[in-house]
Parts: sequence; C-alpha cells; structure tokens
Amino acid sequence: MQSTDYRFAMLKTASFYALLLKLLCLAWVSTAQPDTLVSAKECRPRGGLPNFFETVKAGQPVKIGYLGGSITEAIGGWRDQSLKWFQQQYPKSRIEQIAAGVGGTGSDLGVFRLKDQVLANNPDLVFVEFAVNDNGKKPRPIAVAMEGIVRQIWRANPQTDICFVYTLSAPMAPTLAKGYFPLSASVMETIADHYDIPSIHMGLEVVQLVEKGELIFSGKPDDYPGKLVFSADNVHPYPQTGHRLYTEALIRAFGVLAKTTTLRKPQLKEPLYPDNWENAQMVSAEQATRSPGWQVITPATDSVARKLANRFTFLLKAANPGEQLKVRFRGTHFGIYDVMGPGCGQYRVIIDGKEPVLFPRFDGFCTYYRSNYFLLPPLPGGIHTIELIVDSQTLDKAAILKQRNQIITDPAQYAPKNCYAGQLLIIGEVL
Repeated sequence: MQSTDYRFAMLKTASFYALLLKLLCLAWVSTAQPDTLVSAKECRPRGGLPNFFETVKAGQPVKIGYLGGSITEAIGGWRDQSLKWFQQQYPKSRIEQIAAGVGGTGSDLGVFRLKDQVLANNPDLVFVEFAVNDNGKKPRPIAVAMEGIVRQIWRANPQTDICFVYTLSAPMAPTLAKGYFPLSASVMETIADHYDIPSIHMGLEVVQLVEKGELIFSGKPDDYPGKLVFSADNVHPYPQTGHRLYTEALIRAFGVLAKTTTLRKPQLKEPLYPDNWENAQMVSAEQATRSPGWQVITPATDSVARKLANRFTFLLKAANPGEQLKVRFRGTHFGIYDVMGPGCGQYRVIIDGKEPVLFPRFDGFCTYYRSNYFLLPPLPGGIHTIELIVDSQTLDKAAILKQRNQIITDPAQYAPKNCYAGQLLIIGEVL
C-alpha cells in the first residue's frame, strides 16, 4: 500500500505536469492557431492611415488599390461607391482606383496576385477584403497569406497605407449577432494588431437591421415591400442596398480614421509567422516546359482568352489528354492560376515522381468561364519537379452541375477536356 506522502507527491507532480501541458497548449494556440474569436467592432483605427490623409489634404494625386474577391470586384458596388465618395470628399486630389477583385478567390491567391496586379501600379492605400472567401479555411493558412500581403506591400513602399475591410455572408451573421467576428476576420485581426493596421467591418449594421426585422438577407426586392433586401444569394449584395450599407460603414469609419493622428513607424516589424508568404509570386506559365500540343491563345484567336483578357496577359491551352507541363523549382509552394469552365477537364499532377493527384477544373459553377487556381500541399524546402498532365478521364459534368440545380443544354459545349495555364504560383524560384 502506498504511503500518504508518496500519493501526495505523485498528485502534486501530476498536477504540475497537467498545468504545464495546459500552459503549453494555450501558448501553442495563441501563437500557431489564432482561432479565438475577436469582439465585433465596426472600426479599429490602430495606427490609422496617416500618409493617405496627408496626401489628400495636400491635394496630391492618390491611387487606391482594392484587393479582394467578387464583393470587391462587383461593378457599382462598395469599391466604385467609395471611390466616388473619396473623389467628392477630396476634390483637389486626383483619386484613381486599382481594381484587383477576383471572384471566388481568397487571400491565398491574393498574396500571389498582389505584386503584378496592385503594387506595380504604385498604390498609396490598399484595401484588403477576403473575410468571406477565407471563411471556412483553417486559421494558419489565412494568417500566413494575410501577413504575406502586408509585408509585400511595405517591402515595396513603407509609406503605402493598408486597411483591412471585412464583409459578410448570411452564415456569418449569427456569430456577428453574438458580438464576435467570424473566424476568418478574427484571424485577420491578429495580423492587423501586430502591424497596427486599421480595420473596418462593413457589415455590422447589416446584422443589426436583420435583428430589427428591417432587412432580409436574400430575395427579390419587389417581394419585400417596406424592407431592405441585402442580396439575391446571401453573399453578393445588391448595389442599392447591401453595397450601399457597406459604403456607409466605410464612410463612418473614415470619419474616425481622419481623427487618428498616430504615425506608423517606417521599419517593418519582425514577422508574426516566420513562414508567412511574403515571397509569393506569379510567374508566367511560359516558363514551364511544355509538350507540343499546348497552344498560346490570345483574345484575337480564342473566345475564352477574350473573355478573360483582364485576367491573363499570357494563356496556354491544351485540348488533348497526355499533354504535359513540367516545372522545376526551388521552394516550398506551387500552384497554377488558370481557367475553369464548361469545356474544362482535369489535371493529373505528379510531384517529385510520386503517385499522381487529380485536380478537376470543373465544378458546379462551370456554366461559364472564369479564372481560378489551385495550390499543391506545402512541400519541404528544396528542389522539386512538378508535372501537370491533361487527364483522359471524362468527368460526369451533368451530375456535378445538378448539385446546384443546373442542367446541360448544349452537350457540345461541355464535351471538351481542355486545360489552361496562365501563371505559376510560386514561393521560391523557377529553375
């Protein structure tokens, strides 16, 4: 039988290790998994936008970059509405926009697009909007991409101001109604805190109006007389209602930011995540080694290239199964910025000679052609060989479309198994 002192000593030891384990877990969660929800607030000024306000007060020209998804891309939406407000508010400055919204994409593509599509145009202020498209992703990928965006911007020009803006979809509303940001925006707030970047949630009034019974999230405006109808699909706002509420929130926040006098230090802080994606870049697919069946297509020669002329300056197309792209690179991440649509098939991807992995380039939204992308799982640092092969398998496109209540009306349009490639997404360097 064990003595009382022995049992007491063991109990103390066990309690100590249990406490130690708990503290280690908490430390790991706080540093590696920023998944604690942040309290909801419309505007957190933090370090403000000192260079933007100094420039417009001096009447000098300003370029505003809008980096985001389809909510930012929308014609006549908060991007266009806010630009018009800025131009009216600061008439002495010539204020222009850099429109860099791409529907259906998140910060994990935004960090690759940033250099070519925003920074090459020398912005004075960059809005970053990915809360909706990033929601549902794990915290760390969001964090390393968002931190990469911040560090790329300030490496290019430390004087460029940055503002995180958050939008919402209907599934995010219950969390906001309880007084918390959803996970994606909460993760982004950890980056904003570290770098003293202001943030604006443009959808809090939307949730308040829902709670009051004054706003309907989804529907046709004519079906709800006397009420505001936010959107047709719970995500993409109508310009005259949902986007207007977003713009009004931004204007309110800028009233607060205009009074924020904190000056940001020009030096770049140590990274919160040492493996952040600040070295992400897009490299033309022209640099891949390709089999003879690949064609360079242009707006003058191809309808898909014409539709996506604002996305790609260089675009490859292969129609025959077995056609191959091969890339050797030194680094940790690889992906493709390409096309999805009715006539697309799938890639068979071989990484360093291992078993192939399939990447379909057709989904339930493929009733039209759009730019899209895929990223391979992270790779160990070093030299890698990636082979992308047009697969011969016939996808059941009718079944895929049926999941979204879509039907095939023109079978010939859906018969091809084409693959496209515009840009290589690289963290590292092509060899």
